[in-house]
Amino acid sequence: MGAAPSTPRLGEVGAAPPGAAEQMFAALVGDKAYPISSEFWKQLFELPLTLQWPRERVLQACHAFAQNNYNTKHLTKILIHLVWCLQECTSASSVSYGVYRKAINAAYISSIFLKFIIENAKADNWQELCLHIDKDEKGLENFPSDQTVEYFLMKGVLNYIGSVDVSPESCYLHHELLNLMLVLMSTQLCSGPSPEPKDVHPFIDAAMLQESTTVGSVVQKLLLNFVRRPQIPLNGSHPVFSDNGGPGVLQRVGSAAANLVLLPYYTFNYLVNASAEGATSQLADNSLLVLLILIHYRKCISMTESIPIDNIYMSDSNTNIKDAPSFHENPYCKALNNAKDIQFDRADVEGNAQNGPVVRLSFASLFDALGTCLKDESSVLLLYSLVHGNCDFQEYVLVRTDLDTLLMPILEMLYNASRKTSNQIYMLLIILLILSQDSTFNASVHKLVLPSVPWYQERLMHQTSLGSLMVVILIRTIKYNLSKLRDVYLHTNCLAILANMGPHVHRLSAYASQRLVSLFDMLSRKYAKLAELKNDKASKIISDQIEPDNISDDTSTELHIYTDFLRIVLEIVNAILTYALPRNPEVVYAILHRQEVFQPFKNHPRFNELLENIYTVLDFFNSRMDMQQLDGEWSVDKVLELINKNCRSWRGEGMKIFFQSWCHKFVPCGDSC
Repeated sequence: MGAAPSTPRLGEVGAAPPGAAEQMFAALVGDKAYPISSEFWKQLFELPLTLQWPRERVLQACHAFAQNNYNTKHLTKILIHLVWCLQECTSASSVSYGVYRKAINAAYISSIFLKFIIENAKADNWQELCLHIDKDEKGLENFPSDQTVEYFLMKGVLNYIGSVDVSPESCYLHHELLNLMLVLMSTQLCSGPSPEPKDVHPFIDAAMLQESTTVGSVVQKLLLNFVRRPQIPLNGSHPVFSDNGGPGVLQRVGSAAANLVLLPYYTFNYLVNASAEGATSQLADNSLLVLLILIHYRKCISMTESIPIDNIYMSDSNTNIKDAPSFHENPYCKALNNAKDIQFDRADVEGNAQNGPVVRLSFASLFDALGTCLKDESSVLLLYSLVHGNCDFQEYVLVRTDLDTLLMPILEMLYNASRKTSNQIYMLLIILLILSQDSTFNASVHKLVLPSVPWYQERLMHQTSLGSLMVVILIRTIKYNLSKLRDVYLHTNCLAILANMGPHVHRLSAYASQRLVSLFDMLSRKYAKLAELKNDKASKIISDQIEPDNISDDTSTELHIYTDFLRIVLEIVNAILTYALPRNPEVVYAILHRQEVFQPFKNHPRFNELLENIYTVLDFFNSRMDMQQLDGEWSVDKVLELINKNCRSWRGEGMKIFFQSWCHKFVPCGDSC
């Protein structure tokens, strides 16, 4: 009674008799506690895992493990042994496969049981994890007395990820550690949509407390994994394969427990079946997911905490300070925002000293990798994070001459907006809005000519500028939103991008010019219907036919919104005509061809000032056409010839300059560091 339980016998060293793994796992999930210094752990992690358990058996084992973990503390012991295995992997210059196997098995077993406990936890403080251990226990003499188990774990895992390059030998361990990181940080999924001071996330909170050198190396390695996209070799030795070359426990148990673990273990299916050339890089994908979770984590500060102002960021500068949530500084977000291009000299160009180590990598390689992967939502989020937070990378993007590398995938995704969620569309539009705040960008997109746009189905688009394509796609997105989503914020973003582009438009295509005028026509018809509806209700209320209600208020609000939309479209047309008319004969042709759509608003008090310039242009070119002696009727070519001729003599006399709202900026709300 009271003696430590005996270790299950496995036979000779290096041998794994039949049933050994069954016996070891039965002991692991059982109610007998094995000391951390027991040989049990060494033998467990050295097992060649070739079990073939059905899903029900995996669930049964997880239930037993979670129930007995309160007394055995086996989860904490596995995690501590994992860190010791990782330390062994980094301390030696040459690491044997046996050492890698122990670390891989420890990481994999940890992932399965952790994910089950997190998913089924009932307490917000994660008591079910039982992360406390008696540090006076034999074998823990060297355990840091000032560190918690979760800090010790995250330090070990992050140190390995940040210090060890991915190689054919270490790639399997990297893969399992990235999966483990996703599990560890998944506690956020059990909290509400907004961070609150009472939220407890033991592992990611511990990650936020790591030293700056560790943080910088982790961010750099994860970015490099995304850029280099390392492949897991098909002919490597790994527990995913059994001794006869068939799939082992990592594939079989992983697929059986897919609904339980909810991790990308299905990737091993392509390890067995796919060719290396056609396979995607799961290491790159998981590295990106881990990076995004780290940089976007927000730890809310409780009302009782007192933290220096430099370590807090507010959710919205316009919010009342008393009501605004405040957050701890995120070191991973800060490291990403301060990342530098490796092409530059290590000394800061502006002579400003950097606080702590700086992440350095090739912006050219990162730019190319993003262009290749932008059809994936996580890559879009990374691009947003970079152009929003990292001024150096944003400047690098803006001076690239091949902007189509990034913009074409973005525009294609917007073209297929019906297959995207509104959040995905927002992210794409915000990226374009941030870039469109730069005049160089707006000028560059109109000078870059695309030979063709194969994914655009409505018509053939040959030798069209990237800027013209942007105008067409943005207007198409507005029309889709008007018919399906009816989202005011999405409308506003699209129009803001067009407004920023307006003064810099150069040789806008005929199709894009027609789309711009048809956009005004569509919005004006919607405005007219709302105005008529409001007037009808107002007259009925006056005659006491109906009672005033909220419906009339809603109509007034919607009418006000469409008034603003129409004003922005008129500002866009004004900007083109005021600053770039000689370079845009097709825009002049489009407003001449559809000039009747502007007539109902000519004397409208909300629009007349914006229409003055348009009618100045219409009067100028209409008079030139009236003066032209012409045999026969006007053709498109003849009208364009006259417009081109008179564009050269256009001096802009009588045009008013509007300085107000065509420079629209993206103002973030609560996601800066």
